[in-house]
Amino acid sequence: MKFKLTLDAKSSKYSIEYKDKLMLIGSCFTENIGAKFSAHLFEVMENPHGILFNPVSVENSLNDCIQNKQYTENELFKLNDVWNSWNHHSRFSSVLQEEALAKINTTIHNAHLFLKSANHIVITLGSAWLYELTEFAPLSKGQVVANNHKASATWFTKSLMQPADLIKRLSILVDALLQFNPQLHIVFTISPVRHLREGLVENNRSKAVLIHAVHEVIATMEQVEYFPAYEYVIDDLRDYRFYSEDLVHPNYAASGYVWEKLVETYMKDATQVIMKQVAELQLAVNHKPFFAGSAEHQKFSQSCIDKTERLLQTCPYLPLQKHLEFFRSAIAK
Repeated sequence: MKFKLTLDAKSSKYSIEYKDKLMLIGSCFTENIGAKFSAHLFEVMENPHGILFNPVSVENSLNDCIQNKQYTENELFKLNDVWNSWNHHSRFSSVLQEEALAKINTTIHNAHLFLKSANHIVITLGSAWLYELTEFAPLSKGQVVANNHKASATWFTKSLMQPADLIKRLSILVDALLQFNPQLHIVFTISPVRHLREGLVENNRSKAVLIHAVHEVIATMEQVEYFPAYEYVIDDLRDYRFYSEDLVHPNYAASGYVWEKLVETYMKDATQVIMKQVAELQLAVNHKPFFAGSAEHQKFSQSCIDKTERLLQTCPYLPLQKHLEFFRSAIAK
């Protein structure tokens, strides 16, 4: 008797390899997966505007990157002695206006260059609920904000995106991305993070809009796919034990499960072999020896040097020089 449905991974015709460059943008779940790419030494850029939840803010961020937009003083506002941007996460905020602008503009410029030569982009949408500025807020009334920066509730009005509007916006965004970088493979995902601030019913309404719109877009466009991160957590794992204590964010086990499915979908066997070797070296770097400098530890370090050098011979593009230096320094002690 079956007590659980399983969603099997399907191999994509668009494989992710170590020579590729990946941009990831969207909700906090994006950063969980991005951390796993980084831990395996893939070349990744995450969230050039910080964590974003709604599709309009994601669209604004990617358009900024495509256009290499440079923000000015007039586009920042001051709240509680801190300068902020309505299009950015608070990680870009600063007490000094020039410092906030420098962080924003430097990151956009770097993202512009990265996106131009990227092979893949993963866009994770979190919520279809939009928060727009009212007449009480500084800057533009009606502007959709990426982050409320703990401002007064009177500064915002809330509305749910309509599917037709979202489909149109996503279609235009995909066209803009492919015009900017014709080789780009685009993956849409829906975040399994629950937005309880809106309420459970409202959260489900929001996810329904996102899922419907994304599938309408990928049905008519080339180089665009859907990766079912949401379904792996909500329908496959389907258990609150795979969520953190807040019952909102998927926990380490859930993120790991989704990562395994992503690897099955996009990584060829040869790439997975390299990933395993990289993971072993990463583990060795983080290993804390009981007796540093002992004969046993030096033997272990020499073994790691040999493994790193062999891997570099077959994959010279891997960023393993610091690993070599680390292991060699242990031998020299």
